[in-house]
Amino acid sequence: MAAPARVTLADIYRAHERILPYIHMTPVFTNSTFDKRIGRNAFFKAENLQKTGSFKARGALNAVSNLRDTYISARPVSTVIALKERNPDVPGVVTHSTGNHGQALAWAAKTVGLRCAVIVPHDTPQVKKDAISSYGAELVLCEPTPQSRQETCDKIAKEQGLEFIPPFDYNDVIAGQGTIAMELLKQAPDLDAILVPVSGGGMSSGIAIAAKAIKPGIKIYLVEAEGKMCEKSLRAGERLWPNPPRFLNTIADGIRMQHLGHLTWPILLELAEKDVFSLNDEDMIKGMKFAFQRMKLVIEAASGAAVAAAMSDKLAGMDKEMKNIGVILCGGNVDIEKLPW
Repeated sequence: MAAPARVTLADIYRAHERILPYIHMTPVFTNSTFDKRIGRNAFFKAENLQKTGSFKARGALNAVSNLRDTYISARPVSTVIALKERNPDVPGVVTHSTGNHGQALAWAAKTVGLRCAVIVPHDTPQVKKDAISSYGAELVLCEPTPQSRQETCDKIAKEQGLEFIPPFDYNDVIAGQGTIAMELLKQAPDLDAILVPVSGGGMSSGIAIAAKAIKPGIKIYLVEAEGKMCEKSLRAGERLWPNPPRFLNTIADGIRMQHLGHLTWPILLELAEKDVFSLNDEDMIKGMKFAFQRMKLVIEAASGAAVAAAMSDKLAGMDKEMKNIGVILCGGNVDIEKLPW
């Protein structure tokens, strides 16, 4: 079976048109104290203020909207698609998630009128599980392993006839996440680089495709939880992870996936920089605290990783001509009753 065609900038533009009436065009924040500290200008894309509290709303809504609708070409055939009907063959959707994609898919399914089930590890923060349920989705708990997530998801999909929407390895999801870069480069057109937290790679690959197409010279740096081996993989040209895959031991539940996806890996191999920022829990807490205390923004640990990467010695040692840095605050779904400090 042939691999699906890679997402293009045109796909990302179409995704933006499709989802724009329902999502927030999130603001970009700056902070003079932070800029002085790092000796560069930082532009924080606040996806923590997005619908459902994370960037995931973009890809989920693009995916379910495309799935729900049957498009009918107008006549003559050469004209643009003109008509749209409800696809009767899609009763609903299902996914597995550590929380943010699950919330996003539950919201997106409710927005377009589809049933939804979400499989989450039982140790997922309660605030995320409660949010999934509040959007009307069926919440199913599983063991905290990639294998259990997928097996449970497959079982529910088969039993209920639901369509599986993966959290990252899905072209419509990648295209939806790429809309972040479209907006960011309009809001801060002089960026030299973007720091992007990475788990399975849906957001980072979408951002890389859009940003590199719009501004070819821009650099995309991945920000990972310690132990992921992204840098070693990129330098080796081979996707590396333990077999079987496992979750990383990190407070950042949003970026604890050990491996990149089949679709996202080749995109990042081609478009991302080989230098990767690897952050431990202490680093992430420092990043979170800066955002809470100095920027008055509630962010989760995965976002804290991106902030910490911008403050790191590794970035300080990089090209000083790289003056303007985009920092993706990917989500704000932190349990304020159980802050990591």
